[in-house]
Amino acid sequence: MTSGPVVARSGGGTESRPDRFVRVADFGDAGDVSMETLTGAAELRAFLHGLPGVDQVGTEERAARLATRSIKTSAKAEAIDLAVSMVDLTTLEGADTAGKVRALCAKAAHPDPSDPSVPKVAAVCVYPDMVGVAVAALAGTGIGVASVATAFPSGRAPLAAKLADTRAAVEAGASEIDMVIDRGAFLSGDLVKVHEEIVAVKDACGGAHLKVILETGELATLDNVRRASWLAMRAGADFIKTSTGKVAPAATLPVTLVMLEAVRDYRAETGRQVGVKPAGGIKTTKDAIRYLVLVNETAGPDWLTPRWFRLGASSVLNDLLMQRRKLATGVYAGPDYFTLD
Repeated sequence: MTSGPVVARSGGGTESRPDRFVRVADFGDAGDVSMETLTGAAELRAFLHGLPGVDQVGTEERAARLATRSIKTSAKAEAIDLAVSMVDLTTLEGADTAGKVRALCAKAAHPDPSDPSVPKVAAVCVYPDMVGVAVAALAGTGIGVASVATAFPSGRAPLAAKLADTRAAVEAGASEIDMVIDRGAFLSGDLVKVHEEIVAVKDACGGAHLKVILETGELATLDNVRRASWLAMRAGADFIKTSTGKVAPAATLPVTLVMLEAVRDYRAETGRQVGVKPAGGIKTTKDAIRYLVLVNETAGPDWLTPRWFRLGASSVLNDLLMQRRKLATGVYAGPDYFTLD
């Protein structure tokens, strides 16, 4: 333990805090940090509001500049395959059936049945009651099964219900849990509640990875996105995710840039790497490649893998497949050649 505890600044430096406020790195995994360690709401609030403000104009301009980057044809083919391998293929509708989930799993394992060289996707994401169906359908493929829990998409339910939802999904075989934070609590300043819920859900996950959904479209400012990112990581998130896909705006390049800066700086401070998942609004191959460029230029190549970066965008998969076939054959295959999800 250091005699003068420090906390991370988003730019990568550190700032002194009272002796009672200890560094996350001193505890190894952030999931070990409790509110007893942080000694209450005042210290947590001081840390989060002590993060440097986000230059919104500068962030938007940088994201726009990176979006104009072009890549060579050979690199585009590699980028398309990488993007396919990062997709979390998702169905989260009230009308979901076991048959629909099995069909989605078949596509996850063989996105283009006519071309076995197409990589499989990273995971299939379903509601908790469909986890068992997905696990059975994906057996032996190595594809993860993710499940939204904790009163998705609102996050408004008693903690006991959220934990029961999480445990049920994990017991059914989910390897990843997508948790949505209580935005009402965050926006009203009840940071302790948000932190404690993430810690509790992380514990309920057992060996499953926890992706914490910030629902950035409701956080109003990029400063709040940065604070929510750090809060989630300190509480033990393995991934931070932009959106549920049910609220507009969903993923945007500026928001994702801020989150990528946060995971980069958090690793520099603690040594623990956290993944990022933009979700919602990513529809074309051009969109997907823009996000890959953003990752490379902001967090660095260590994040350019499905282990640390995901695309929550089922609708983009068909466009990636169409562009892939065009690069390989010179002929553009229309959407009728691929299944609808």
